[in-house]
Amino acid sequence: MFYDHVLNGLKVRVRLTPSGRAVCVNGLMKNVANQSVLKCTVTTPPEDGKANQALIKLLAKEWKLAKSTFEVLQGQTSRNKVLVVYGDPKHLAHVLEAWTKHKGIRA
Repeated sequence: MFYDHVLNGLKVRVRLTPSGRAVCVNGLMKNVANQSVLKCTVTTPPEDGKANQALIKLLAKEWKLAKSTFEVLQGQTSRNKVLVVYGDPKHLAHVLEAWTKHKGIRA
């Protein structure tokens, strides 16, 4: 999976493409460490954290979670990011598993 359980939520690995043609989730890919990573695209340029905010808005909408529950933990200025989604890890894992099944995304 593209996420890991942490004490107060989930850590989500993302590969972000800013300045793209659409705002969307493109599926999963493997990173150099052979971990699954959620591949996302936003139309916003990577200036002043705007692409990160667009990513959070996209994921919050997709997963039907509050934007305030997201934080960029690593990779603020990199395409490779680790986000933390705060909340009950079991509930959040259930939400993400149901979402990936609905979208047809496989690990």
